[in-house]
Formats: sequence, structure tokens, C-alpha cells
Amino acid sequence: MYVSSPIPHKKARIEIIPLIDIMFFLLASFMMVSLSQVHMKGIKVNLPTGVSGETQSKREYISVSVDKDGHYFFDKDEVSEQELQTRLIKVHQSSPEAKVFVRGDRDSAHLNVAHLLDYLRSVGYYKISFEIKSEALKAVPGPPG
Repeated sequence: MYVSSPIPHKKARIEIIPLIDIMFFLLASFMMVSLSQVHMKGIKVNLPTGVSGETQSKREYISVSVDKDGHYFFDKDEVSEQELQTRLIKVHQSSPEAKVFVRGDRDSAHLNVAHLLDYLRSVGYYKISFEIKSEALKAVPGPPG
């Protein structure tokens, strides 16, 4: 004889919508935590602005700049094209996984930046990022210079 229980039996269900919401929340949280400010090693150039951008926190990076007159800078030192390539080769041998930040003046010719990219790729750097000035920083008053 079969006796039914007074407690109603329901099948278990997994709701997928709250799971998706939680995953998006975690993704956004990890992205916000990973953003931080980078110590600038390059020369002062007139950077173009952009709405979306991230800052890097690791100290293992190279800053290569080109100004509006086509002069190349390795960190803050002005170098010739041959000296730039020599320094890039030397740094690549010591740390091949270093990130490279290219800082091109807004008024610089596209050809100068293209030559700089060609030098970086010929040495072996393929993780190259372009630095831009965030528009959010324009609204915040900061120290001059």
C-alpha cells in the first residue's frame, strides 16, 4: 500500500538568470580591481584623449615616445634611430615579456609612429600599447607640469 506524504514534492530547478547576474557582477568587480595607475617614464608629449582606457600597475615596462618633430625618446632620453634600436635589443634580451608603451604626440605624423612600431616588432616586441590621456583626468585639477 502506498501512502502519500503531506509535504508536496517539487522537482529541483536551477535558475540560470541569477547565475548570469552573479557572473557579470564578478566580472565587473575583477575588472575594477585590476585597474591601477602606472608610473610614467616617458617624456611629456601632447597625448590624444580617449574615453576608454586602462592604466597599468606593473613596473616592468618600456616607454618609447615620438614627438611632433619626429624625435625618438627611450624613457626620457632622446635617442637616434640606431641608438633606439640598440637599446630595444638590449632590453628585449634581458626581459622579453616586458610591455611596451608607445607615446606619440597628437601632432606627430603617422609615419613616425609607424616607424616606431616597425622598430619594436623587428626587435621582437608584440605586446605594444598606445598611451592616451583620459578625458576623465581633464576634469580633475592636478599639479601643473
